[in-house]
Parts: sequence; structure tokens; C-alpha cells
Amino acid sequence: MKKFTLTVATVIAICSSLTFSSCIGSFSLTNKLLAWNQGVGNKFVNELVFIAFWIVPVYEVSALADVLVINSIEFWSGTNPVAQGKSVIDGNDGRYLVECDGKGYTITSMNDNSVVRLDFDVDDQTWSINTGDEKIPFMTFVNESHVKMISPDGSMQLVELTQEGYMAYQQVAASQFLATR
Repeated sequence: MKKFTLTVATVIAICSSLTFSSCIGSFSLTNKLLAWNQGVGNKFVNELVFIAFWIVPVYEVSALADVLVINSIEFWSGTNPVAQGKSVIDGNDGRYLVECDGKGYTITSMNDNSVVRLDFDVDDQTWSINTGDEKIPFMTFVNESHVKMISPDGSMQLVELTQEGYMAYQQVAASQFLATR
């Protein structure tokens, strides 16, 4: 009977320690990306950037990096590498250096030194992904009520910054994305 009581007490203690402490991490990379998106413009612009980042898979990559690498580092070491200005991320296909300079983000592969840059061009009012060889704009501010957004086929589509404009863009983006799968 003593052995059974000790076993039950141990199981309860372990379950309590898992229940009352968080080990899922803070998802710092994804949260920083979302916080950046919230500062881009009004709610329609934010949602359009969100969809563009879904098409280009920026959010998926950041969430995967958080789940597989950054949150594990945070759990075991107690510090989060993304909370600093620079961070090194170990992924399944290599190591990456991520730097934020206030104007954008630079992601450098430590395997082959390839660089991808996410930049905002103030003169053109355009956000783009720059691979070094190719600059891919994904959103351009046209005026206070319109932006041009990238579609899954690579073309730019004029989107009105209203709920109707957002819904129309979302529908076109989803249908083109599904058609390419």
C-alpha cells in the first residue's frame, strides 16, 4: 500500500509540475514578425501583408523555426536568441543568422552564405523580399486607400483597403493558391 501511495504521489507531482509551468516557449520570432506587421498600416494593410506572407510562406517558416529550434533553445537554456538583435538559428537544413537593423531583416545561410533580405523602400513605398539575385515586391502602397499585392501567380493586384477589397483579394489569392497545388 505504501508503494502505491508513493507512486500516485509521484505521478501527481510530475503532472502538477507540467501543468503549472509553461514549456511551449514564447514564439519570439513569429511574435516579432506579427508585431512588425501590426505596425505596417491599418487593419486592411495588416491583413494583406498577412496573406502575402502566407503565400510566400514567411509565417510558416518563422513558426516552424520557433517550434523546432528557438522554443527548444529557450526551454533548455532559459534564454531566447531572437530576443537579441542578432540570432543564430539551427535548422534541419543548416544554420542561419537573422539580423534586424530597423529597416528590415537579413537572413544569412551559414552553410553557403546566401542572403535573403526583407526590405521597405521608402521612395517606392514597397515591401519586398530580396534574394540578392532577385527582388520580389509583395506589397506597394499606391495611395491611402489602395495597395498592390502579390498574387500566387506572381502578378500584382490592386486592392482597395476596405473590407470588400480585402475579401476579394483573399478569395483570389486562395483560389489561385489552391489551383497551383
